[in-house]
Amino acid sequence: MVKTASTMLPLGTPAPSFSLPNVDGTTVSNTDSVGKPLLVIFMCNHCPFVVHLRGALAAFGDEYQAKGLAIIGISSNDVRNYPQDGPEEMKKEAQDAGYRFAYLYDSDQSVAKAYKAACTPDFFLFDADHSLVYRGQFDSSRPGNDIAVTGQDLKAACDAVLSGQNVAGVQQPGIGCNIKWKAGAEPEYFTGQSAE
Repeated sequence: MVKTASTMLPLGTPAPSFSLPNVDGTTVSNTDSVGKPLLVIFMCNHCPFVVHLRGALAAFGDEYQAKGLAIIGISSNDVRNYPQDGPEEMKKEAQDAGYRFAYLYDSDQSVAKAYKAACTPDFFLFDADHSLVYRGQFDSSRPGNDIAVTGQDLKAACDAVLSGQNVAGVQQPGIGCNIKWKAGAEPEYFTGQSAE
């Protein structure tokens, strides 16, 4: 299991635009949440790091959407080589996992590249003006490290944003499987180096 760290996009970066198909058949855009804080999660179905957070991520989604946070999951993996991450499997996974946030498919990987996403999961939290205020880990739990999944890092950042406060503290990079880029299409920022 190769561990890849998030790129830590510079704070203050405006949310890159996107308009992608959701598992429910609708099209979802970042502009649908204008005026609301927005969390964009690059994720997929099969990655052990995402599977490790699966239940907690579904519960987090329910809790924080109810508090007014817009949450969007995006899968950008190459489905030619990873068919388990394709749109039909995403639909099934959203139902099985209990994800009630949008789960979008980035078929040409352009959105992942615009966000400089590197791993799954990779979290990007934007304030109500859609300016980046947090990027990093859900918490310190990883598959096999015996640390409980709490979501404390991301929750603290979301709580700050929802209460109009600045996000405090050091932001730790997320760790996960690398995004499965199409052959010959790895972006320049992606090194594929392992982490931890």
